Amino acid sequence: MKRSYCLNTIAVALFSFCSFFQGLFAQTEQQKLSSTILRLDSLFWTAYNNCDTMQFQSFLTEDVEFYHDKGGLTLGRENLLQSFKKNLCSNNDFRLRREAVAGTVKVFPLQKSDAIYGAIISGEHLFYIWGKDKKERLDGKARFTHVWLLTGATWKMSRILSYDHGPAPYINNRKEIKLSASFLNQFVGKYEGAHTGTLIIQRENDWLTLLNKNKKSILYPEAQNLFFMKEHDLTFEFIKNGENKVYKLLVRENGEIVEELALQK
Repeated sequence: MKRSYCLNTIAVALFSFCSFFQGLFAQTEQQKLSSTILRLDSLFWTAYNNCDTMQFQSFLTEDVEFYHDKGGLTLGRENLLQSFKKNLCSNNDFRLRREAVAGTVKVFPLQKSDAIYGAIISGEHLFYIWGKDKKERLDGKARFTHVWLLTGATWKMSRILSYDHGPAPYINNRKEIKLSASFLNQFVGKYEGAHTGTLIIQRENDWLTLLNKNKKSILYPEAQNLFFMKEHDLTFEFIKNGENKVYKLLVRENGEIVEELALQK
């Protein structure tokens, strides 16, 4: 009985020992795969951001399929390359820059009979618009899923899914100050602009509110004549004349004037 017990104990220990190293080996292989795919992904998006068409197409299989929830389906490397050139790289006054959302990008192995034949990488990313003499601004957010296939020693991207496109979350770093109700009264009135039509500025307790086509928004004071929204990158600057009376309102989006409205008497 003692001999049998010892043999069983040794067998269990050896099994645990082997399982431990098999798991460690699998973990190391997964880390190696993730490192490879993340490096290739980074190079692909560098080519994308720089409009490097030669480098861009080098990552794609000839029969690549690109699925976009807004732009439809593009089949084949040549068609995708032409779309890339036309829509993103043909206008020197407009560029799009992609940036991954930290902590969202993950790599998953594709295996058959314990052999890796591909990988899936997915995550979230942000898109920024910039152009000649224009400040870069955050434009949107989306999800992506790419399928990479291993042929011999070469990795190529075979399937591209771009989906869940929507507005990017606005991060507000402005500091709000306190203004008295009597001070806020000077801004109250009806303002007319060429693009937005009529905007009505009201005071409700210690706040200014903006009414536009039955939609009400709170304006938060940043300075004595400058207000902002917390939901969007919009600021509202009230301009005074020589008599120290408000006569117009400047609306800025992403720091650029998008509307000038006159106060109606």
